[in-house]
Amino acid sequence: MIPEIYKASTDRYDTGMRYRRCGRSGVLLPEISLGLWHNFGSVDPLSRSFDIIHYAFDHGITHFDLANNYGPVYGSAEETFGTIMRHSMRPYRDEMFISTKAGYDMWPGPYGDHGSRKYLMASIDQSLRRMNLDYVDLFYSHRFDPETPVEETLQALVDIVRSGKALYVGISNWPAEAIPIAARYLKEHDTPLLIYQGRYNILDRKPEGGILDACMEAGAGYIAFSPLAQGLLTDRYLNGIPSDSRMAHEKHLKSSTLTEKMLKTIEVLNRIAADRGQSLAQMAVSWLLEKRGVTSVIVGASSVSQLANTLQSIAPHPDLPDCHELIDRAIADPYSL
Repeated sequence: MIPEIYKASTDRYDTGMRYRRCGRSGVLLPEISLGLWHNFGSVDPLSRSFDIIHYAFDHGITHFDLANNYGPVYGSAEETFGTIMRHSMRPYRDEMFISTKAGYDMWPGPYGDHGSRKYLMASIDQSLRRMNLDYVDLFYSHRFDPETPVEETLQALVDIVRSGKALYVGISNWPAEAIPIAARYLKEHDTPLLIYQGRYNILDRKPEGGILDACMEAGAGYIAFSPLAQGLLTDRYLNGIPSDSRMAHEKHLKSSTLTEKMLKTIEVLNRIAADRGQSLAQMAVSWLLEKRGVTSVIVGASSVSQLANTLQSIAPHPDLPDCHELIDRAIADPYSL
């Protein structure tokens, strides 16, 4: 069911959301961005998608992150977003920062995957049609393609900006050593690298192995996805595997991940969070936002209440005890705490 009328809250910029400079650019991004990877596809209730996006915007979230194959089915998250743009968010387009990506499997045949100019050019056109947009604010190469000359992928990004179909470009899931190559090429072609998107959370510290430093050296922002490690960094699995969970369906999160040590780690982290007056999910997002070089954290939401809970991560907590050392100890040896 589509809401008949939506009028954005007049105090949407007074709700506590903070905005951070994205690298060396003029762009400010909210500390929490909304990702549409799950929960916004054709299999999900459209009315719920309206409610979540309206709530997000009413609470200062201006950045909405998509990709061509988000759904399920492929493309349907963009179509859902396009429906919402057409029916309720069009008056607020200039207040929104909308991103999409291409680089993973999207359509059959040799031209619907990876990083060729053919794929990226076709993909941006399809995405704009699905989202009912004239342009996106940010277009990403979704992953590094070692089989395509890097110059071909990067020149396609440059030309997408020059065509007016995107204002900025970014890269996602590229190796650390490729970041300075991308940044240099894009700068030489007057299309600076705005941002890098990568997986980063308490359990996955890969960006600390050179990616964050490379981004800061290049003057690019960093935006983290999977801050809750697909739900591991919540209280969802403390008492077993719920029948309706991702782990129960072995989708994106395997039950083999929940080893005895992992469960103990989650239990200890949950206790640390409780001592701080936070849920584990809230602490996981707060932890990321305290990391040097992080511009924004992309969160998902399956309900308004879940998003509202996540937004408590940025609520002022002047008396919260520092948790970084304890978290590191919990990861190294949860049985010691």
